This record gives sequence, structure tokens and C-alpha cells, in this order.
Amino acid sequence: MEPNNPAMVSTDDQMSRLIEVILSHLALTCALLVAALVAICWYIRDSLKVDGFSQKRVFITGCDSGFGNLLARQLDAKGFAVVAACFTEKAATDLVAASSPRLKTLLLDVTDSASIRRAVEFVSKEVGERGLWGLVNNAGRSIPIAPPEWLQLEDFQKVLDVNLIGLIEVTLQFLPLLKKAQGRVVNVASVLGRLTLVGGGYCPSKYGVEAFSDSLRVGMQPFGIKVSIIEPGFFKTAVTQRDLIEADLKRLWSRLPPDVKDSYGPAYFDEYLKCQAFSLGILCSPDISKVTGCMEQALTARFPRTRYSAGWDAKLLWIPLSYLPSFVSDFIAGVLLPSHKVEKR
Repeated sequence: MEPNNPAMVSTDDQMSRLIEVILSHLALTCALLVAALVAICWYIRDSLKVDGFSQKRVFITGCDSGFGNLLARQLDAKGFAVVAACFTEKAATDLVAASSPRLKTLLLDVTDSASIRRAVEFVSKEVGERGLWGLVNNAGRSIPIAPPEWLQLEDFQKVLDVNLIGLIEVTLQFLPLLKKAQGRVVNVASVLGRLTLVGGGYCPSKYGVEAFSDSLRVGMQPFGIKVSIIEPGFFKTAVTQRDLIEADLKRLWSRLPPDVKDSYGPAYFDEYLKCQAFSLGILCSPDISKVTGCMEQALTARFPRTRYSAGWDAKLLWIPLSYLPSFVSDFIAGVLLPSHKVEKR
């Protein structure tokens, strides 16, 4: 019997290895195909829109500037009947001048129950028996933002009253109109409702918005009301306006007792202002349409998402960071803030 041909043996080895590679990669290929199919189906489902924009009424709070102002003009251009709530008369007048006759404005203070009731009466007359298609809770404030030790209870209450308690009361008052239309609630939270990077009432209020929205979504499902949460990253709006934040920080620092100031050291406050300015400068995006695009999608999609992460920083940094162990986010927060030496006793 002739010995095996080395060339044939080598070829057989290569073929067997090739088959092994194909089989091993077959599973990976199938997994990739399934993932691609799911992504395509998700994209198609996400792109389906409701019809009859001109027959739908939307009420938006916090339309003086920023997200609310742009969204009101954006939806108005799409044909929606928009009622935009502003805090000041000037902002309302300017918005009317920049929009079509369809858009209506009213003055609203979300911390004032009587003001909210007047808004409900106005909107009820506008929507009639059709009901309210969309409620966008956008009104909010950020300051005071500071280390907790610099703050007093009323500093927390000022922010919570607008961002959380006001949002809850507005939502509860408008629920009957939303049930008529089987409409949508769009609540503006923040990546800081998933991750705490600053002191003050802002983060607790946004954590509260997340929790309230989740409970509202479950509770309103039987009535056909859909609830979406918008989680913007950092954007240039009145909430992140550097001069307002710095002025308030100076106010807070000036009222601190001398022993508290001494515990931080003489240079800490100036370093804190510098770090704050640097962080706001590099983190805040001027393109707020990324946020209003998510809001619009939540109102117009046939199958709106539960949560929308607005901005690349939210998608790629802050939201993923919120799933990591706390010591990682603590480290990031420490990088963004000045360090101070505490004397050990």
C-alpha cells in the first residue's frame, strides 16, 4: 500500500479547518443577521406616524425659550394646533409673532394651582370634545446648584416645586382631556435623573420625574394614554446659563458661616467657578433640535418609545455610565469638580 501523499493530507487538513471556520462563523453570521433583522423591524416600527396632525391639539409648558419655544414653533409648522404656556408676557408676545395664527399662548406658573386651573379652562375651550392629544411638561429650573452643605431646605423646594410638584399637578389636572383623545404625555427629565453629578434640587427632581412618569405610564395604559420620558444630555439653554449659575453660587457662598468657608479652603470657591465654567463650556451642545426632535417623535410616532436619550453625550456617556458601579460615576464627578484638602483630626 502506497504511503499517503503529503500534498493530499495538507489539502484535507485545510478543508477540514475551512469547514470548522465556516461552522464557527455560521453561528456568528446568523446572530448578526437576526440582529440586523430586528434593527430593521425596529426602525420601520419607529418610523410609523399617526395621521391628522391638523386635528390634534398639543399643550406645552415652559415655552419662553429653549426646548419649549423651539418645539412650539416646530409643531406649529407641522400643522398641529399648539397652546404654548409661557411664564412672561414678553415671551408669549414674541412667540406669537414668530408663529402662525394657529398657535395660541397663555401665561402659566406651574407652582400656582390657580394658574394651572386657568390653563386647563383655556385649553378645554380650545380642544372641545376632541380632547388633548399631547401634554409636554417642559417647564423647569436648575438653580440653586451647589454642594449640599451650601444649601438650605428652601433652596431644594424652589427647584422641586417647579420640576416635580408642578409637573405632577399639571399632569393630574390635564388627565381628563388626555383621556378623551387617548393622547400622549411627554415629560422632560434629564440624564441627571439617572446620574447625580451636581448638588441641589435638580437631580432629585429629575429622579422624581422618572419615577412619576413610570407610574403614570403603567396607570394610564388601560385608557390608551402613552407616556414618554425625554432624557437630554447637556445643552445650551436657560437651565445651563453660566452667568445665572455663577451669580447664584456667589450668593450661596456669601451667606455661608465663616467656619464652613474655612473648611473648604480660601481658593476652593474660585476653583469651583472655574471648573463649572469649563464643564459647561465643553459639555453643552448648542443644537437643541436634538431634544425637540425626540419630543416631536414621541408625539407623532404610532408606537412612541418609553425613553428618548437626546444628544450623543447622553447616548454614549451619561446613560451607559449610569449602569456602572457608583464608584465610577463618583470618580467622574470628582474629575469635574475641584479637590480640597480636609484636615484630618
